[in-house]
Amino acid sequence: MLPLLGSLLAGCAVPTPPATPLAQPAARWHAGLPADAPTPGPTERLVQWWSQFDDPLLPTLITQAQASSPSVAQALARLQQARANLTMAGADRLPTATLNGAASRSANQLSAFKPVNRLSATVDAVWELDLFGGVRYGVDAAQARADSAGLAWHEARLSLAAEVADVYVGLRTCEALAQVVADDAQSQASTAQLTQEKVRVGFEAPANGALAEAALAQARDRAAAQQAQCDVAVKTLVYLTGEEEAALRAQLRQPLSTGPGRLPQPAPFGLAALPAQVLAQRPDLAAASRDLVAAAAEVGVAEARRYPSISFNGSIGGGVLRLDGGSQEAVTWSFGPSLALPLFDRARQRAQAEAALARYDERRAVLQQRLRAAVREVEEALVRLDAAQRREADAATAAGGFKRYFDATEARWRLGSASVMDREEARRNALAAQAAYLGVQRERVAAWISLYRAVGGGWTPAEPTP
Repeated sequence: MLPLLGSLLAGCAVPTPPATPLAQPAARWHAGLPADAPTPGPTERLVQWWSQFDDPLLPTLITQAQASSPSVAQALARLQQARANLTMAGADRLPTATLNGAASRSANQLSAFKPVNRLSATVDAVWELDLFGGVRYGVDAAQARADSAGLAWHEARLSLAAEVADVYVGLRTCEALAQVVADDAQSQASTAQLTQEKVRVGFEAPANGALAEAALAQARDRAAAQQAQCDVAVKTLVYLTGEEEAALRAQLRQPLSTGPGRLPQPAPFGLAALPAQVLAQRPDLAAASRDLVAAAAEVGVAEARRYPSISFNGSIGGGVLRLDGGSQEAVTWSFGPSLALPLFDRARQRAQAEAALARYDERRAVLQQRLRAAVREVEEALVRLDAAQRREADAATAAGGFKRYFDATEARWRLGSASVMDREEARRNALAAQAAYLGVQRERVAAWISLYRAVGGGWTPAEPTP
């Protein structure tokens, strides 16, 4: 019997998932950094990138958000759960022991209704041999899950920091545009008043007065809508940072910040020429790779359950029986192996192994997708950054030119050599050009933030987790 059992066990081998290669990133980036970007520097420079903005309020807001964010707290809780699961998986390598104790007092006809006292205590131990590596694979899977949860914590902090920065830059852009449209509304109010005076004395047609009033209403409407957008951005910052709105608005007005209407400017950073070096510093890709390792180990766990298991069982105990002033003591023990062979549930075990292999294939596809998405995110950020920097000078020239043309047209209109229509057209062009210039500035800063997010924010595999 034993030689037959040995031959059966030797013939059982746990298969491993197929090692199909992952798609490799390109040899170089198709879009490059702007010419004025520095060469790649130490990782520490990228880690402290937020403090290199010319606005000290931004890193403060990011710190506040990371300290109170529910998403970061959820990631930390998942990390704690994964570490607890790792401890439980490691405990499966050791024998389990249980202490059982019992005490009773009874009487019956056989004992002539005299009290019978029974006391007993036993220790039962079980140790299952890890013949096919099921326990080892389980520990490997739990370790990979714990690693992935730690990386997800880093990813949550990085995503939150980038989101806070993007919303903050958007708020400052909104404030700048709100100031522009508010000044326009104020200017338009004086223009409408002057036009009505000209209509009253017969220097302007009533239609021109109606046009001036309509332009004033439109300017006030635009100013109200723009201010509402700024208020919404403040609400978003309140949500992200967890601060009271009054305290946050006080922070936004403090002298240390850039102040309302001025966009914070980031410090350029370098980018490695090889995509593989950049992508290796993304915590989300590292987490996806650890999830793939966990899925591969879980295939081994499912396969190991299809084969026989051998356990060693042991028990030792003692008891005392007391009756009619006398007592009897007894000590018992037992030890021996036991064999469990799945018979009628083999189809279910096979289906579970196939499901585990399918989950492994799914994790491979997820990793492939994230790898492609990471390359796309870096490339898109580079394209947007390059385009915004090339457009910014032209947008500034256009805004300045249209502003000067509007000032000249308004001066001519006040002297009576230009019509209200001429002034209105010049005003709209100047306003649109100024809004476009602010939009390009915002796109440039947002592109730097997106690029920072796409290259991993300075994370390295050596960075500790809580």
